Amino acid sequence: MDEQLIAAARAVKRRRRCRHPTLWLFTDRARLPDPIGAIARLPPGLSGVVLRDDAAPDRAALAAAVAKLCRRRRIALVVAGDARLAARLHAGLHLRRGRVAPGRKPGLVTASAHGRQELVRARRAGAGLVFLSPAFPTASHPGAPALGPVRWAALARLAGGVQVVALGGIEGRRMRALGPACRGVAAIGALSNQCHTVWR
Repeated sequence: MDEQLIAAARAVKRRRRCRHPTLWLFTDRARLPDPIGAIARLPPGLSGVVLRDDAAPDRAALAAAVAKLCRRRRIALVVAGDARLAARLHAGLHLRRGRVAPGRKPGLVTASAHGRQELVRARRAGAGLVFLSPAFPTASHPGAPALGPVRWAALARLAGGVQVVALGGIEGRRMRALGPACRGVAAIGALSNQCHTVWR
């Protein structure tokens, strides 16, 4: 794990007195086949997990295992795009591109955004925290244009009271470039050591 990134997330939590976690792990079936192993190494009380893996045939079992581990380790959990599964797990809900998912919204609502329009949509949908990406070039989308630190910070300042977390190519050494508008960090590779063991 990127210790600099963890230290930066701790500093944001301390300085900004954020209520929400400031260090987030996104699950990713291709890049992180073993989310359990990565979650087990996240710092408790500081961290959150965004559970994706929509196409996984074992998603329900995986979700139950992730929820159990998160509860035990005091790690926040939000489920992407499935309000019913989120409710069943007593977890929060993650809205893709700020789009409202069918079903009742639970307590913690997060959203992803890639520009101003999606930030506005996320705020209107009731998200309290938005993952704005890609801040930097990222292995998840090779060759895709990144916002860069200046544009990322400018967009984050337009969020209108919503907490904005940086996602995409995030490493500890890059955190300072994003400025005070950055209220947390989210990653896959930097928080996983690129685990390759298959979840069971």
